[in-house]
Amino acid sequence: MSRHNASAEDIALDRLPKAPLNRESLRQTMALFRYVRPYRVRFFSGLTTLFISATLGLVFPLLAGTLIDAALHPGQATVPLLGILTLNQVALLLAGSVTLQALASFNSALAFNRVGQSALADLRRDCYQRLITLPMAYFSQHRVGALTSRVSTDVAQIEGALIDALPSLCRQTVFLLGGLTMIALTSGKLTAVMLGTLPLLIAAAVFFGRRLRRYSRETQDQLAATNTIVEETLQAIASVKAFANEAFELRRYNKSNARVLSAALGAARWRAVFVAFFIIALFGGIVIVLWFGASLMQSGGISAGELTRFVLYTTFVAGAMGQAAELFSQVQKTVGATQRVRELLREPVEIEIAAAAAGSAAAVKLPRLRGEVAFEGVNFRYPSRPEITVLHDITLAARPGERIALVGPSGAGKSTLTALLLRFYDPDNGRLLIDGREAREYPLGWLRGQMAIVPQDVLLFGGTIAENIVYGRPGASDAEIREAAQLANADEFISSFPEGYATLVGDRGVKLSGGQRQRVAIARA
Repeated sequence: MSRHNASAEDIALDRLPKAPLNRESLRQTMALFRYVRPYRVRFFSGLTTLFISATLGLVFPLLAGTLIDAALHPGQATVPLLGILTLNQVALLLAGSVTLQALASFNSALAFNRVGQSALADLRRDCYQRLITLPMAYFSQHRVGALTSRVSTDVAQIEGALIDALPSLCRQTVFLLGGLTMIALTSGKLTAVMLGTLPLLIAAAVFFGRRLRRYSRETQDQLAATNTIVEETLQAIASVKAFANEAFELRRYNKSNARVLSAALGAARWRAVFVAFFIIALFGGIVIVLWFGASLMQSGGISAGELTRFVLYTTFVAGAMGQAAELFSQVQKTVGATQRVRELLREPVEIEIAAAAAGSAAAVKLPRLRGEVAFEGVNFRYPSRPEITVLHDITLAARPGERIALVGPSGAGKSTLTALLLRFYDPDNGRLLIDGREAREYPLGWLRGQMAIVPQDVLLFGGTIAENIVYGRPGASDAEIREAAQLANADEFISSFPEGYATLVGDRGVKLSGGQRQRVAIARA
């Protein structure tokens, strides 16, 4: 029962945090740009061609309006810096600008994707490296699903921002500022009319944007809860089937899935209302501008080409403003994801693994352990349960060559002693001596390399039998693998398989029996 109730509390771990755009949050986000630094030449190449593409996009309405003027008033169509041009010359110039814009857009998209994917591959590598070098105490306080989301969901959000949102933000900024400048130069009166409709659009974007973000966040939370149920069920599938609880788990999933659907439909309703309102406001504003512009054209205040140019620039400005709310929401999500990733990257790692070179140097000078172990007055509490004393004033000794069995009821601390021996944790008080020296004095990686463990609940990796055995000593030869299997009395059943040592064991070793998994684990040890 407690397992089912706990998932509600753990939803917060998977929540994409609401991150306000302040100086500190933006500073943390910009700190991740160090992953772009090795690819800065290509990045600035993409940024340059992006601005070229956006600028050429602003040239299109200018040339389109000039094309109409050239058709209606031959010999009077003027292009800035080029003077009076004929209809064919304007059309050729228009085709050339579109071609250059396409080439610049191609280079910019390719550059941003290459830089983004390369930088994010480095970020994923560092996140994974940090995860596997964190101490056991950290994993006892965090869910696996929440941690894997750092490497998948959060990094994917950063990927979308770097590859899509950042180029879009730069492009829309050019369109907005350039469009406003060009419409102001085209007609001051029409600009005043158009700007009169903007406050309504801005207010609508802010109003609907807040509600859409709230519903999107709720959808993400409920989806995280649903994914947690799937993860728990599949990890404990044997228990689910042993207790015939398939129907119970299905009901639990259906309830959570219904909450996801409800939140998603709520967001869809607000999004639909926003789209409808924005269309009315946007095209209503264009109708007003067209009506006022047609009146000016009728009175000779502007030409047909200038009106066309103005309307096109107005759509550029409106489109840029229409994406502002979505881009702002994506930036907020990216800042939140960045904060979670940065928190992970700042976590302190285990001392020896963080300094592997030093550990290797120390390991050369140390003799092989004799196997003398002594616990002297050891007290210990798990960091995740500091109120419960697991070991209290434990004193025991084991001499080299002795075989010792630790006997006691469940929860007495038998597994905890093994965890302290492997230095998954350190005692709160007392000393752990190995060969007469404090365990803390040994390089951590070297110390664990002197031990082997066969757990009661054997977990095999989803590769071949040979890959699972060689995990105990990476780089071992086929002959050494077979020798280890023979010593563990596993060679006979392994050789009976059609594929022998190349037999796939399946996820967590499900294709092998319990006893076979134990023998493979012994061979690995």
